[in-house]
Amino acid sequence: MKEVEECIEEMLIRLDEFCGMTDMIRSDTSILLEEMIPLIKAKVSEMNNVYTKVDKLEAFVKMAGHHVSFLEEQILQAEKIHAGCPPSIQKLLGPLVSPLFKKTCTPDGQQSYNLPELYRTEDYFPIKCIGSKYQSH
Repeated sequence: MKEVEECIEEMLIRLDEFCGMTDMIRSDTSILLEEMIPLIKAKVSEMNNVYTKVDKLEAFVKMAGHHVSFLEEQILQAEKIHAGCPPSIQKLLGPLVSPLFKKTCTPDGQQSYNLPELYRTEDYFPIKCIGSKYQSH
């Protein structure tokens, strides 16, 4: 009988420990639900705004990259067309002039250049951002 009582006592102790642990888990869960989840939701909302800004910035960088590539291609074409070097620059550069520039420019080949329609930075970074904390960086 004594062994059965000791076994029952041991089981009651373990049951009491188990109840204490479940109460602690319930308490922690309620703290999580009441305090932490709203904070996490606020951070998720804040991060979604950051992700949106990053997406917009990536799109802007991609668009600017396309414009730079376009202008670079036009520069390469202009260099091919106007590969010669004016005599005044040849005198200035002297021996530094590479064989690529041995052709001479023809004055009648001069054409006016019209800059293509490009993006305006102000459209992507409004004037209201000027003077913000990011201006100095």
